[in-house]
Amino acid sequence: MSIRRADTLGGKAAIVGIGATEFSKDSGRSELKLAVEAVRAALDDAGLTPADVDGLVTFTMDTSPEITVAQAAGIGELSFFSRIHYGGGAACATVQQAALAVAAGIADVVVCYRAFNERSGRRFGSGVQRREPTAEGAALGWNLPYGLLTPASWVAMAAQRYLHAYGLGPEVFGHVAVLDRRHAARNPAAYFHGKPITLADHAASRWIVEPLRLLDCCQETDGGQALVVTSVERARDLPRPPAVVVAAAQGAGRAQEQMTSFYRDGLTGLPETAVVARQLWRGSGLTPADIDVGILYDHFTPFVLMQLEEFGFCGPGEAGDFVAADALPLNTHGGQLGEAYLHGMNGIAEAVRQIRGTSVNQVAGAVRSLVTAGTGVPTSGLVLGADD
Repeated sequence: MSIRRADTLGGKAAIVGIGATEFSKDSGRSELKLAVEAVRAALDDAGLTPADVDGLVTFTMDTSPEITVAQAAGIGELSFFSRIHYGGGAACATVQQAALAVAAGIADVVVCYRAFNERSGRRFGSGVQRREPTAEGAALGWNLPYGLLTPASWVAMAAQRYLHAYGLGPEVFGHVAVLDRRHAARNPAAYFHGKPITLADHAASRWIVEPLRLLDCCQETDGGQALVVTSVERARDLPRPPAVVVAAAQGAGRAQEQMTSFYRDGLTGLPETAVVARQLWRGSGLTPADIDVGILYDHFTPFVLMQLEEFGFCGPGEAGDFVAADALPLNTHGGQLGEAYLHGMNGIAEAVRQIRGTSVNQVAGAVRSLVTAGTGVPTSGLVLGADD
């Protein structure tokens, strides 16, 4: 999708299958096994077999190569395989890549997957420890000597400026945490099933990096998630209602870095999200008022507020009140704070469930879902809709 004009991708592909492993803190098996379990579960859900698959998409961070997953899952020849960079920012872009391949006739059935042992294995929350010399590493090097070593510390810089600019206190972030945990409490697949929290719980949780508390930070999770994408025409012959890709976009802003874009003109917004938002609204012809449910990437609560503002659901500095008022159903699976941290792929699955009408926190009459990917990095987004 051009940042200057609408594209023609919308309505040509759909998500027809979703599958996941359990979400845990110690999976007890390899990341490859997690990936294969999720892929097979997604194919079963779609009513397809490994023999139907001719494309795979994953993240550059994933440790299970496409050809290895294909071999282990019983998939044969591949005509398309692709990987998306920038961590959680890749989530929705995996579906975009799959939809592009299907729309262009390069592949018929593409599976997007992500699997990791992010709790029992490499923990992203532990921050930068060892890094090969790269241009990205050089950019981080301007911040590491000053103690900005972890994702929480990088986000805290922007979060502190946001609070200062709008005269708010850190309790405003608690609305996101409480909402996510309320939904997770009713979701049997969520790690925090049956464990809602209050604003008082949020305020009592320990500081991680001011102004972020423990309950402002997403989980670290072991697990896998997969999604099956095919043409809308083929989707109509499959057992599940399709979630049509109405629009898909990627975005990087000016002066973009990975989580450390501190030299922009301001720190109270997410320019990369604004790039995605403009494309999604232009490509879909929709506005915020047309969205029935939002699945917003919530690795840290402040960036949920900034996303709502960048997408135009409310004005600058108003998102805390917007969330508190339940003005839009958000993160009905519990988000990455409440369900699991699967780099946003589990959020796409929840958007599909909302379109199907099968979410445990179903929004009545939901026909359009907005999904976003990781923020603070080059990112991506989707609008999914019911088949007309």
